[in-house]
Amino acid sequence: MARVRLLTLRDHDLLAWLAEHYLLSADQVAAALFPSKRSALLRLATLHRYEAVHRFGDLRTGTDQYLYALGPLGLDLHPRAYSDPLRPDAPTPRSSVERAQRIIGSTRLNHLLGTNQLFIDLHAYTHTDPGARLARWWSEQHATAAYALAGVRPDGHGIWHAAGRTVGFFLEHDNGTEPLRVVLAKLRAYERLAEFGPRYPVLIRVPHRRRENNILDALTGVPTAMPVATGLHHEHPAGPAWTLTTDPDPLTRRWLHELPSDHGPDTPTNPNRYHDPDDG
Repeated sequence: MARVRLLTLRDHDLLAWLAEHYLLSADQVAAALFPSKRSALLRLATLHRYEAVHRFGDLRTGTDQYLYALGPLGLDLHPRAYSDPLRPDAPTPRSSVERAQRIIGSTRLNHLLGTNQLFIDLHAYTHTDPGARLARWWSEQHATAAYALAGVRPDGHGIWHAAGRTVGFFLEHDNGTEPLRVVLAKLRAYERLAEFGPRYPVLIRVPHRRRENNILDALTGVPTAMPVATGLHHEHPAGPAWTLTTDPDPLTRRWLHELPSDHGPDTPTNPNRYHDPDDG
């Protein structure tokens, strides 16, 4: 384990992300953690040489870059890493190679990269705004386990702090492949969660304006216990990219930190309640 001593704090952050979120592209790693893509690629090549990461050519998404997952050293440091994006209860892989093969062969590969992109963009934004931070980034498996009592299965969960406000959110990353009724049916679990836990906005992020308009039309006049907001894949998630379903003007775009958010009661029924360190 002599190679562990050669890892930086930034390396450890990256390996922890790969343990929870399966994989990241070279561009995503560069945007979130490095001052330039060149410096990111140089360090990633070193981590590959240390066997801290595996890398694969990104053939399925057509972006001509490497995708990164935990290598043998990375998996030694994170033996409880999530191992299968399709089957959370799958047997523990025999090696980091088997884990990586499950990930790269998953039918959810594009969905994983799209989900992770929102959080990567938020991390990158914190480099430009010293008052902004992503205080929590949980994967689907993490959030599903934490809120199992309500049965929610978000694609991701985060706590975002900017402009003096702290906003929790659940992400539903939609690629437009599911019927609209299936997407809207997911809101029922968030309604149950709002009865005893947080009332965080549910962000439904879609690929194009037509899909967004259909969702807004379907939810017009429909009361929900938690806020619901829509946005587009290409809009920066920290900025004015979100329309609340309760906004009278569907062209209204709110910043993420402007969305209503409630951490819920400080009771045993809400064990994962977020406590802001700035509150003392």
